[in-house]
Amino acid sequence: MSVKRNSVFLLIQLMCYFSSGSCGKVLVWPTEYSHWINIKTILDELIQRGHEVTVLTSTASILINPNTTSAINFEIYHASSSKQQMEESITKGIHEWIYDTPKDDFWQYFSIVQKNFKQYSDTIEDLCRNVVLNKKLMMKLHESKFDVVLADAIGPCGELLAELLNVPFVYSVRFTPGYTYEKYSGGLTFPPSYVPIVMSELSDQMTFMDRIKNIMYMLYFDFWFQTFDVKKWNQFYSEVLERPTTIYETMGKADFWLIRTYWDLEFPRPLLPNFDFVGGLHCKPAKLLPKEMEEFVQSSGENGIVVFSLGSMVSNMPQEKANIIAFALAQIPQKVIWRYQGKKPDKLGPNTRIYNWIPQNDLLGHPKTKAFITHGGANGVYEGIYHGIPMVGLPLFADQADNIVHVKAKGAAIRLEYRTLTSADLLKALRMVINDPLYKENAMKLSRIHHDQPVKPLDRAVFWIEFVMRHKGAKHLRVAAHDLSWFQYYSLDVLGFLLAFVATGMFIITKCCLFCCQMIFKTGKKKKRE
Repeated sequence: MSVKRNSVFLLIQLMCYFSSGSCGKVLVWPTEYSHWINIKTILDELIQRGHEVTVLTSTASILINPNTTSAINFEIYHASSSKQQMEESITKGIHEWIYDTPKDDFWQYFSIVQKNFKQYSDTIEDLCRNVVLNKKLMMKLHESKFDVVLADAIGPCGELLAELLNVPFVYSVRFTPGYTYEKYSGGLTFPPSYVPIVMSELSDQMTFMDRIKNIMYMLYFDFWFQTFDVKKWNQFYSEVLERPTTIYETMGKADFWLIRTYWDLEFPRPLLPNFDFVGGLHCKPAKLLPKEMEEFVQSSGENGIVVFSLGSMVSNMPQEKANIIAFALAQIPQKVIWRYQGKKPDKLGPNTRIYNWIPQNDLLGHPKTKAFITHGGANGVYEGIYHGIPMVGLPLFADQADNIVHVKAKGAAIRLEYRTLTSADLLKALRMVINDPLYKENAMKLSRIHHDQPVKPLDRAVFWIEFVMRHKGAKHLRVAAHDLSWFQYYSLDVLGFLLAFVATGMFIITKCCLFCCQMIFKTGKKKKRE
């Protein structure tokens, strides 16, 4: 460990010593790409407040770099595959999801999606085994006496670590497909009559046919689609804990769920006390741009600029698609800053500049920015909302289509289909969001809603983590549904009892009526004889 890092840790210890004694130890089970970017924002704030943070990271980690100078303590463990193999596997799966999955064929589409999830599941399980079966590492974690585990629910194992270490744990998550884990592990309810199921691409204003579609999606995710191989994970968790258990049961012990969305983007729906929306916690006021980029932005004059990025997981695109986009961008009066790492498109206009990396938040917060072309990732969408920028959405995979549907439903975005995109489509959409003032007004309305919160999202996220540490958990916030079996949860035992009671009553009444009728009949017959 470097002298600089030692100094940072010494400073943290001094902060804890002179504080009220509330500093704690946080163990983190992270995931990659935008998920890591989001959770690292929380970790940086925890460190600022004097907490000691340890991140478990593998030798194959793509984005998490333990060699950077940081106050975070990285605990590195061996992975069965290399970083290159991990990145190629994820990139291949994403490419297949974007380009080779037929969206018009429901069953084939979700079969391919589920196959990709299964590959991801196997990768995460392998990483998890390398940690929990490493006796030396687990002994070290036990001796560290952590106060809380912070994990991303999209990558299981954090809950298993918390169980083994006997410490409370908190989830950070955007969503799980079909809200499966939020429903069956968290206890949330999602009435399909007005809550659109994730990946259904519906809004809360549903027609009769939309509600049929929503019900079908709900049933599909409940009884058919599996984000992970549940049977395999159940067996793995049971072996490690040496008692019968399930992944749903273990995840259900989460003390708190930090959901990376907010009511500016989300449609109203039921929530529980141990769930809180912290969407946009990574957003910050814009900083100054690099000198060369600022000069280019200022050269746009009154026309302003357009920011274009497809996120951190998609670095380039087919040359044909790049030229379709470049040709459309060349025809607008605005200057364009495009994050793109592929070959320079032949039809790139003089008004467009390509960068391997852009300070996206700072560009979106620049007064000359008129529109944001985005793939719809939650982080980018929230930066657009934070700064009040109307969007043109080109969703590619995962939650991106749903995010764009939500912004579109609120009047601040236009959605286009990436696969069938034409230059005319993109040009028309850009002109609409830039020239129609309604899009800007709606974007600013969402921005005002986002900023008008009693506590900032990041402060709220950190508060709940510290709350769990202070109280050794938050079991008092967990709904009693966790203690009920499925037939008790749906009151099937009560309904069965009531039906049996009614049936018994009807049977007795029927028998009494029949008996009375027989007696009357016999009495009448006797009188006739007399």
